Amino acid sequence: KITNLLLFSLILQYARVWIPDPEEVWKSAELLKDYKPGDKVLQLRLEEGKDLEYCLDPKTKELPPLRNPDILVGENDLTALSYLHEPAVLHNLKVRFIDSKLIYTYCGIVLVAINPYEQLPIYGEDIINAYSGQNMGDMDPHIFAVAEEAYKQMARDERNQSIIVSGESGAGKTVSAKYAMRYFATVSGSASEANVEEKVLASNPIMESIGNAKTTRNDNSSRFGKYIEIGFDKRYRIIGANMRTYLLEKSRVVFQAEEERNYHIFYQLCASAALPEFKTLRLGMKFTLIVLCSCMYKAVCLRISDSYQMGIFRILAGILHLGNVEFASRDSDSCAIPPKNDPLTIFCDLMGVEYEEMAHWLCHRKLATATETYIKPISKLHAINARDALAKHIYANLFNWIVDHVNKALHSTVKQHSFIGVLDIYGFETFEINSFEQFCINYANEKLQQQFNMHVFKLEQEEYMKEQIPWTLIDFYDNQPCINLIEAKMGILDLLDEECKMPKGSDDTWAQKLYNTHLNKCALFEKPRLSNKAFIIKHFADKVEYQCEGFLEKNKDTVYEEQIKVLKSSKFKLLPELFQDEEKVLSPTSATPSGRVPLSRTAVKPAKARPGQTSKEHKKTVGHQFRNSLHLLMETLNATTPHYVRCIKPNDFKFPFTFDEKRAVQQLRACGVLETIRISAAGFPSRWTYQEFFSRYRVLMKQRDVLGDRKQTCKNVLEKLILDKDKYQFGKTKIFFRAGQVAYLEKIRADKLRAACIRIQKTIRGWLMRKKYVRMRKAAITIQRYVRGYQARCYATFLRRTRAAITIQKFQRMYVVRKRYQCMRDATIALQALLRGYMARNKYQMMLREHKSIIIQKHVRGWLARVHYRRTLKAIVYLQCCYRRMMAKRELKKLKIEARSVERYKKLHIGLENKIMQLQRKIDEQVKLRESVGKSSIFFSSTVGKHLKNTLNFHCEASWNAFSLCSAADTCPVPTGWMHCMVGRTGVLTFFLFSVAEAMEKKLVEETKQLELDLNDERLRYQNLLNEFSRLEERYDDLKDEMNLMVVMNYQNQVTFLCAFLFPSLFPFFTHSSASFCCGSGIFLDFLLFFLKQEPSEKKAPLDMSLFLKLQKRVTELEQEKQSLQDELDRKEEQALRAKAKYESLKRQELESENKKLKNELNELQKALTETRSPEVTAPGAPAYRVLLDQLTSVSEELEVRKEEVLILRSQLVSQKECNVLNVSFHHHHVSLLYFLNTFLGRQSPQDYHMLNEDGELWLVYEGLKQANRLLESQLQSQKKSHENELESLRGEIQSLKEENNRQQQLLAQNLQLPPEARIEASLQHEITRLTNENLDLMEQLEKQDKTVRKLKKQLKVFAKKIGELEVGQMENISPGQIIDEPIRPVNIPRKEKDFQGMLEYKKEDEQKLVKNLILELKPRGVAVNLIPGLPAYILFMCVRHADYLNDDQKVRSLLTSTINGIKKVLKKRGDDFETVSFWLSNTCRFLHCLKQYSGEEGFMKHNTPRQNEHCLTNFDLAEYRQVLSDLAIQIYQQLVRVLENILQPMIVSGMLEHETIQGVSGVKPTGLRKRTSSIADEGTYTLDSIIRQLNSFHSVMCQHGMDPELIKQVVKQMFYIIGAVTLNNLLLRKDMCSWSKGMQIRYNVSQLEEWLRDKNLMNSGAKETLEPLIQAAQLLQVKKKTDEDAEAICSMCNALTTAQVTKLSLLGLPALLSHMYQTSLTLMEHLLVC
Repeated sequence: KITNLLLFSLILQYARVWIPDPEEVWKSAELLKDYKPGDKVLQLRLEEGKDLEYCLDPKTKELPPLRNPDILVGENDLTALSYLHEPAVLHNLKVRFIDSKLIYTYCGIVLVAINPYEQLPIYGEDIINAYSGQNMGDMDPHIFAVAEEAYKQMARDERNQSIIVSGESGAGKTVSAKYAMRYFATVSGSASEANVEEKVLASNPIMESIGNAKTTRNDNSSRFGKYIEIGFDKRYRIIGANMRTYLLEKSRVVFQAEEERNYHIFYQLCASAALPEFKTLRLGMKFTLIVLCSCMYKAVCLRISDSYQMGIFRILAGILHLGNVEFASRDSDSCAIPPKNDPLTIFCDLMGVEYEEMAHWLCHRKLATATETYIKPISKLHAINARDALAKHIYANLFNWIVDHVNKALHSTVKQHSFIGVLDIYGFETFEINSFEQFCINYANEKLQQQFNMHVFKLEQEEYMKEQIPWTLIDFYDNQPCINLIEAKMGILDLLDEECKMPKGSDDTWAQKLYNTHLNKCALFEKPRLSNKAFIIKHFADKVEYQCEGFLEKNKDTVYEEQIKVLKSSKFKLLPELFQDEEKVLSPTSATPSGRVPLSRTAVKPAKARPGQTSKEHKKTVGHQFRNSLHLLMETLNATTPHYVRCIKPNDFKFPFTFDEKRAVQQLRACGVLETIRISAAGFPSRWTYQEFFSRYRVLMKQRDVLGDRKQTCKNVLEKLILDKDKYQFGKTKIFFRAGQVAYLEKIRADKLRAACIRIQKTIRGWLMRKKYVRMRKAAITIQRYVRGYQARCYATFLRRTRAAITIQKFQRMYVVRKRYQCMRDATIALQALLRGYMARNKYQMMLREHKSIIIQKHVRGWLARVHYRRTLKAIVYLQCCYRRMMAKRELKKLKIEARSVERYKKLHIGLENKIMQLQRKIDEQVKLRESVGKSSIFFSSTVGKHLKNTLNFHCEASWNAFSLCSAADTCPVPTGWMHCMVGRTGVLTFFLFSVAEAMEKKLVEETKQLELDLNDERLRYQNLLNEFSRLEERYDDLKDEMNLMVVMNYQNQVTFLCAFLFPSLFPFFTHSSASFCCGSGIFLDFLLFFLKQEPSEKKAPLDMSLFLKLQKRVTELEQEKQSLQDELDRKEEQALRAKAKYESLKRQELESENKKLKNELNELQKALTETRSPEVTAPGAPAYRVLLDQLTSVSEELEVRKEEVLILRSQLVSQKECNVLNVSFHHHHVSLLYFLNTFLGRQSPQDYHMLNEDGELWLVYEGLKQANRLLESQLQSQKKSHENELESLRGEIQSLKEENNRQQQLLAQNLQLPPEARIEASLQHEITRLTNENLDLMEQLEKQDKTVRKLKKQLKVFAKKIGELEVGQMENISPGQIIDEPIRPVNIPRKEKDFQGMLEYKKEDEQKLVKNLILELKPRGVAVNLIPGLPAYILFMCVRHADYLNDDQKVRSLLTSTINGIKKVLKKRGDDFETVSFWLSNTCRFLHCLKQYSGEEGFMKHNTPRQNEHCLTNFDLAEYRQVLSDLAIQIYQQLVRVLENILQPMIVSGMLEHETIQGVSGVKPTGLRKRTSSIADEGTYTLDSIIRQLNSFHSVMCQHGMDPELIKQVVKQMFYIIGAVTLNNLLLRKDMCSWSKGMQIRYNVSQLEEWLRDKNLMNSGAKETLEPLIQAAQLLQVKKKTDEDAEAICSMCNALTTAQVTKLSLLGLPALLSHMYQTSLTLMEHLLVC
């Protein structure tokens, strides 16, 4: 007990206590003042606000029990409570059941299960998977946790296990046992193909139908006890089961209490009476009950044939009809059955017995004495009892027969290695009338309670010994006296059996013997005051009064032997089997002793005899049989490790989630839970590990108290906090506290935290007041500043106004003086202007006169010179004509002489016709040329007209401007002299323009006349040519001269026409453009030189020579102009180069300055880092400093390199732009030249072009120019496109470099925020990731280079082959002497290139070797490291292609079958290795893809290349094998998922929930006794990094084996689904994990997983979506849940969670005491989710 000192320190004001209450059993109250020793009354206040004076017991002076702290309310384990007493246990169960909707709670080693009377979704496959492999204390309490603990202890300790389920009727025992068996069947699986686990589960409905019935307390109450042993082999898989039954309630067959019913099977049978197969049973009654089909199906599963099923139904129907048999009394000692009794007739027909015999023996009995045997009639009452006894006996034997057949169906031939027993037995019962059945049931519960107490005591002592702490013997309640009262010699059962043997024994005489033997001698036996036929026994749970009536009859269980013999003689095959000797058929109700050997069982002995055996066997009464079977059951339980489940019935009305405190307390007392609490409280109920204690009570320690050794630190602190050393003990791994010590420590901790809170409040309030004072002071200063500013502004305004007045006065005075000065100045300027204008006009008149005089002189002198020139020219021409006429006459005479010769005539006419045709063609060309000249003259005239019009317009504008200026002169104060000067200049300009226009018109007229003259001359020459042709025979020589003259005139006309375009004197507006064309391209000038250098005919006139000299002079001028333009072009190019160099230098300077700026910032950052961090971390030799410095150096170097590249790029772009400009200008020059040529040539045909140059060179130059232009344009476009592509690529590279730079800066900032250790670890992790990515990139590059090398090698071989052939050809041409002289070189003989077919030839006998080396003995790691991925698949496919090529059906079938079997064999042998399974999944899929791609089907061939289509299979259709391979791939994928699930399963809960990724967020709560029952010790905790490392391992293995990317995404999605589902299920099953801090931990962990997906480029795999329920669950733990708005927000947020999940998480995340405050919002939230 707690010492007085400790009690006085805890019973203080505001302490909460429990006080008794008649309605609620216990009520909570709060002390209003401190308790002092000697006080008789406590001042209390109830929770509803009512004040109360609680009087203490004057004898014991016992204080009321204290209430636990709020942190302990709602604990999973009752032993974790600081105060272990009845009100604390009751309140904790109520809070969990009502507020949190949790039906399971641990109480030490006992699982307390409260019946919710409602179906809960906590028994599905996902919940089973969540509890599989978990320790018992790590998850929320559950029946699955107990089953998992039993399964693991069986596998670990090599010891049989038992699960004992007990409780009242209706508490849920059968359901709990059923769920335990379902867990074993699901987790362990079956060792054979018979599906034993399904048979075990199928036995439950059958046993419930024949052994369960509706009672007032339960609709499905088990009216028998059963113990099911589930057998396992050495691999701990189910191989079979065996069932034992105890004490079937046979009396229910013939009698049911009010509102109770018979066994379910009778109602099921009657409900199915209308079925055709049941017509023969003649069942007239109908009930609405469960249908019979499910039971029939389960019977088939248990190998009960249809004939046996119909036999069972016949027996059950016969029992029903037997109950309807009626008797008629003859007298007081005899009776008879009315004749033709229909129920008896039906009974006899169904049973196959004679009607007369059964009717006779129902009314008579046989008595045997030593000498004779005689038949005696019986009374009606005895006959009715005999009928009922026969019905009960038949049903009992049928029950045993069914149990026997169930055991046969569950029996296995495999040797049993171990077993787990599930005991579903009746709990303690007490009714208003308690009879023999209740007595046996309570007797069994006494035995079980004794075994439970012993086991709890044993575990308690073992825990103390394990932790090596001193302990004293704990006193516990021993119910051995009660057991002795029942089963000892001269006990109740012994006296009952003795009374049954007496001839005239009765219930009254037996009661008197009990009174005489035990009354006033045994404290546990009492006699009721008002009854002599009852007795009272004080059981461990409660006092029970038993009525003696019926004890003897039920204990004897008498059945007449003659009735049994009639049934044995039945023709119905099944009926005699029910009454066979028990020596031949093993009774399923017998117990099986198992001894103390852990894994072996002794032979099963019959312990319970059936009625109807020999007289010796009849001496074994029901009580004797039950006692023997109970002893054997206890031996079995003692030989196993027991696990206890105590079922509690919360109310008698079967209302869901309704808690009746009175009924709950009664059951807690009866089932031993409070006894467990008492035993725990007597020792050290609270146990903390040293780390948990340190984490919780670190606030009570000072800094100097914290040592490196946690254990020593805890010892030092506890010695200071708790002075009484008996209140705690230090174990090896835990600290043990007595009851109340944790509450005391919690109080000290709360006081310390309260003081700290007060201090924080004080500091914050002081800070707020100081802040308020500073704000007020600042406001006062601001007001003062504004007032003083206002005053200063007023003074400044006064000074400003004074200064403004002075300034106004100054400007006013200045204005008056300036106005006077301006008037004087304007008068002076006007006088000067008038004088200067007068002088200018006089000078202009004089200049005008001189100019007109010069013009007159020029025209007179020109006229005189022309007159003299014409006279001289006429004289010279006349002399020439005279001379030529004389010479022509002489020549004519010679020709006439020669013409008379015939031979001469023939020579002259040779080729004359051809020449005539040529002359005719040239004449036509001259005509066309004249027409083009006429068109050109028209064009020139129009052009000149336009120029004149422009000139006139300009003149008009000038005149208008002059007029406007004159009109403006009247209004503006401008001098008139300047205006007159401008008018004079305008007049001069107008005169000059008119003179130029007149000269142009004159020149145009002269040129037109000259062209007309030339045209006339040409016409005359044409006429002369015709005349000469007619006189050809007479004047051959004259014709030749005339032809030469025509050639010379043609040449002169062409030159004249060309000069008309070139000479500025003729057309000045065309000169500049022509010269620019010539200078720009240089082509037209060359043409002109070529044209002028042509030699004229041998005989030229003097006019031709003068024209040639003029043209030569013009050519010289054009060459000079070309040279000047070329010089100017060179100068422009030099300026462009200098501008480019200047631009590049400026850009380089800009980049250098930017680079220097970045370097300075980098140096400042390093300097700041060195100054801010501690010297040991940032020292030059420290690891963190080196890592950061290396990172910064690498980033800066990379940045400089990229900037240099950008600089080079920009310079190239500038140069390219300039080149483009030059190309464009060159292109424009060519276009202009083409336009000039078109204009010059008059857009004539190619034949006309050849007129200018008979050799056609000009046309060739023009065509070449066009081709060059097109080539340049194409080159320009290609260069433009290439530069644009290069620019885009460089921009992308710059963008990627910027992103890389930003990412590096972000990583650097994150690293600087982390602590030194984490910073180094993060840097290393980043470096490893970067190196890994670089390694993968290099590997890809290496593969590409290898492919390139192979390709080049092939090309090299081809080239070498060609070179060899050429060398051979050259050697044939070389002489033998040359061969001898040359040195002999080695000859390279190239291999002939083969055309590979993609096949691998193998022999039939080598198939096994192929499978062995490629599949069975192949190591995946070697293939991944040294060979290409998918090599086995490729080799196998090449073998298949070869077999297909040979058209060998057997070879293909054998190879594919061996391959599939080999893969299955490897996976069966090494199916737990992830790498092996991944390797063969990849190869199977690749092999399947190859078979599809080259199958020859059109759907696949259209995606192949022609070369691939050549390799398609030609002879076989392997569609069936493709289907088999597809199924195999699916199986391998499922196996891969199972393997990774088994690997990830142990990591998920520890890494995602238990491990604190964010340190210091989660708190620690006290733990109870759960941890001591953990079946597996901590082998090392897993963290989130462990999960991520495992995911990296999985991903790298799949990538190395070349798995399909889509398949990798699917596997990753499945992994994330497993992580999310397991985490969410465990979160739903663990209340201690449902907190705000845990939600933060989960969200951080999920973000890390998403980051992993992002790094692996798997964000589009759908894996992130599988984590959405977990994310929403974490968010749900962190949001508010008070108001309706919060409920609506939760409903909109949690769309991936179900209504039940949201509700449960909301309840689990709330404190137990505050759940009623949130009930409204939770109800609304649930309603919204449902809607």
